[in-house]
Amino acid sequence: MTLDTFSLFDLAPGKQIAGRFRIQKPQRQSGLSSAFEAVDEAANGADARCALIVFPGPLFEGPKQAEDFRAQWRPWQAVRSSHVVRIREVLSLPQNTTLLVTDYPAGASLREWMKEHALMSQEHVLAFGLGLLDGLCAIHAQKLVHGDIKPQTIFVTHEAKKAPHGVLVDGGITTGLWNAKHLGEHTALIGTPFYAPVEQFGGDSPDVQSDIYNLATVLFECATGALPWPGSSMLEVFQAKLDKHAPSMRKRASKVEIDAALERAIVQGLLADRRQRYPTAVEFRDALAAVKL
Repeated sequence: MTLDTFSLFDLAPGKQIAGRFRIQKPQRQSGLSSAFEAVDEAANGADARCALIVFPGPLFEGPKQAEDFRAQWRPWQAVRSSHVVRIREVLSLPQNTTLLVTDYPAGASLREWMKEHALMSQEHVLAFGLGLLDGLCAIHAQKLVHGDIKPQTIFVTHEAKKAPHGVLVDGGITTGLWNAKHLGEHTALIGTPFYAPVEQFGGDSPDVQSDIYNLATVLFECATGALPWPGSSMLEVFQAKLDKHAPSMRKRASKVEIDAALERAIVQGLLADRRQRYPTAVEFRDALAAVKL
């Protein structure tokens, strides 16, 4: 790669970018970014393995917007939790491209894990949820918002007879782009509709409440194998989400036995009226921690 150019060919396995990162293989892709497994040739030991998340220049209207986006990431370097992938560096590449350097998330996405495993046991859902909420509390403590929690943005490792260990990845992408583009409090929906709260369908920006709603949806799915609301289209899901009552695990998965206290703790995060949900991730975590199976 020359100092003033950058293209997709620079992201091929074996290529070096930013003078030190050797691309190993693609890892995952979204509509906004691409992630790669890489080796940091300036690091030693376990720190040499890393992940690179590349945000292409065309996402931005110019150098200032790209720099505003990079500025949104710097506070994330202060987040410390075994349930949130660590962000090491935020770098600028030619042609307004942004490079995010993170620890390498072990395991596979929760979506891939769910394809290969049966439902999580209630005990594992409880432990898995408490871990992810510890991570979410660490994010919110820095006045940050993940913005798009879903099975694709949770990586899972799993030892036999132990609860899966979840790690949040790709936090801040949605909110960072939202803020860099100066979109304000209302704009077009960004995120994943099946996991987004009702207010985001109206254009509200991601916030603490949407993170809680996202994660409660994930835990509901882990426990039942089904999403909380019926519907195969965005309109059908939106209409189902307008119901003022909490979704029922029994109705969505009649053959799955769920402890009533565990269900109550999860579905309170899924109420259509945001004022009735948990106001903070700490309170959601405390409610789960109080469940005795």
